[in-house]
Formats: sequence, C-alpha cells, structure tokens
Amino acid sequence: MDRMIYTAMTGANAAQHRQQVLSNNLANASTPGFRAELSTFRAVPVRGDGATTRVFALEATAGHSNLPGAVSETGRNLDVAAQGNAYFAVQAFDGTEAYTRAGALEVNTDGTLVNPQGMPMLGDGGPIVIPEGARVDIATDGTVSTRVGEEPPQTVGRIKMVVPDEDNPLRRGADGLFRGLEGDPLPASDVARLQDGAIEGSNVNPMEAMIGMIAVARQFEVQMKMLQNGETNDKTASQLLSMNG
Repeated sequence: MDRMIYTAMTGANAAQHRQQVLSNNLANASTPGFRAELSTFRAVPVRGDGATTRVFALEATAGHSNLPGAVSETGRNLDVAAQGNAYFAVQAFDGTEAYTRAGALEVNTDGTLVNPQGMPMLGDGGPIVIPEGARVDIATDGTVSTRVGEEPPQTVGRIKMVVPDEDNPLRRGADGLFRGLEGDPLPASDVARLQDGAIEGSNVNPMEAMIGMIAVARQFEVQMKMLQNGETNDKTASQLLSMNG
C-alpha cells in the first residue's frame, strides 16, 4: 500500500505547489510587466534498497512565459514599454543588477530615476540622476534627456536594456525580478528598443489561470481520496491477517 501512498502524497504536494503558482499569477494579472510563472513536474524513482518501486512527483526547472503583455498608451513621458524580448536593468534592494519589464518610472526625492518599486534604473554608469525641476524625455533606444526651463536638452544617461538568449538566459528570483543564471550581469544590448508614453501590462490570462486553479483543486481531491483508499485498504488487510492468525 505504501506505493500508492508515495504516489498520492507527492502528487498532492505537486498539486498544492501548482495552486500556489496559479494563485500568484492571478493576483498579478493587473501588475504592469509581470511575467506569468510556469510550473512543471517530473516523476523520479525513489532510490534505496526495496524502494525502487516507489515514485516521487518532483518539481522540475520552473520557468516563465515570454508572451508579451498588452501595451497601453498613456502619453506620460515617464512611462516606457520594452519591445520584443528586451528587459530594463534595475538595482535591486540587495544591491545586485536585476531585470524587469515594468516601465512606470518615477523620479524620487533624491532625483534618481526609479521603477514602480523604487529601485534605481541603471544606465551606462550606474543609476540615472535627474536634475531638479527638469522635464524628462526618453528616446526609443533608452537615452534619457532632460530640459530645465528654456535651456537646451541635456543627455543624463541611457537606460540599460538587455535581451536574453540561449547563451544569456534569465531566471526569476524570489523577489519577482530576473537575473542571469549565475547572478552575473547581462551585457547591454544595442538593438533593444522601447516605446515611450506606454506601459506593458501583465501577460497573465485571468480566465486561463482560474480554470487551471479549478482543475488543480479537483486533482488535489483525487490525490487525497487515493490516500484515504490506501488507509482503508491497509486497515482491511490488517483485519484479514488478524483473522487468519
């Protein structure tokens, strides 16, 4: 009976984890630039004497959906949407370089250009600083220009954008930001472009996420019934052995 219990137990754990992933995706269906998290599982035999017939359901390498989110034009000069597969570089709260698609930018009290979470946007030479009282314009290649009053515009930096590929893939961190597989910064891309005056929305499909949650809930119930059946069969077998003894 323990083979059934192993399979049902790990299957229930896998279903619970997938439910958590889908719930997080649904909660971020309206978060600008959010990338839907994917969950995959694989069957792994348990190693050990007498245990090769037992199988665990384990989480495989988790990824994310690269489908683009809907782009909404806002006309706001600090709103930018990355085009194609480009990502904006930010300085995470732990000091590392990370990447995001969220482009609703702000200028904080220190004059630093920051993302919606308050993380500095990184340029060629570090965080981009905006002069006090200046109007900000962002070109399609990420160049940030400022104008104070009637003075000529001044270039203060260029937003670093990266384009992941097979040699430089990205991995989602626990903070929701993306980083290189080894945590090393990716090289800046010369071909990455952005759209100013627009924001990219989440690529989560709310209807698909809700249907997935219903399906996973039913799957979890099936796994729990298997556990109950295994317990019932075990008690019945014990009673039969007691009668024969």
